[in-house]
Amino acid sequence: MFAGLANWWDNAELWLAQLWFPLQFLLVIAVLGPLCLGVGWLIDRIVDRVAAWLRPSRDEDCPPRS
Repeated sequence: MFAGLANWWDNAELWLAQLWFPLQFLLVIAVLGPLCLGVGWLIDRIVDRVAAWLRPSRDEDCPPRS
């Protein structure tokens, strides 16, 4: 099983390495662009949730008025 996967990966790597550089660049951007956008969105959502969890509630934020 792993030998077949390793063989496939070697063939894919060889194919990519033999492409013309502008095609390599476009292919990498087409794959990494959406991937990086997705990871950035996920990190943003996680940071928002953690910040909301750590933020004091509105009742604790303001001193009571007299």
